Amino acid sequence: MKYTFEELPQAISTLHEKVDRIKDLLLENRSQNSLRPRDDLLTIRQAAEFLSLSIPTLYTKVSRKEIPVNKRGKRLYFSSVELSEWVKSGRKKTTEEIYPPTNGIPPPT
Repeated sequence: MKYTFEELPQAISTLHEKVDRIKDLLLENRSQNSLRPRDDLLTIRQAAEFLSLSIPTLYTKVSRKEIPVNKRGKRLYFSSVELSEWVKSGRKKTTEEIYPPTNGIPPPT
């Protein structure tokens, strides 16, 4: 695209606006990505470290289908997000959550 000398200021202004818009979109995308948990694939060793379990214990949980896993060939891969959700799903409720205080009646002991 060719511009005359008189058209250059307008062309530069338009270009500057487009670059600013691209910059804003990139910054917005970066902030949205930082809010999303990363879903890294982990090896058996990394998953064991992530969960603070031994590798044999992790293999046992995989063989009993107790833990989410992906298998490709002979390799096992674990999603860090799925492992976090798996750990959180085992949360035990507190006594107050099970028996919320009502009318001054204490929970059973």
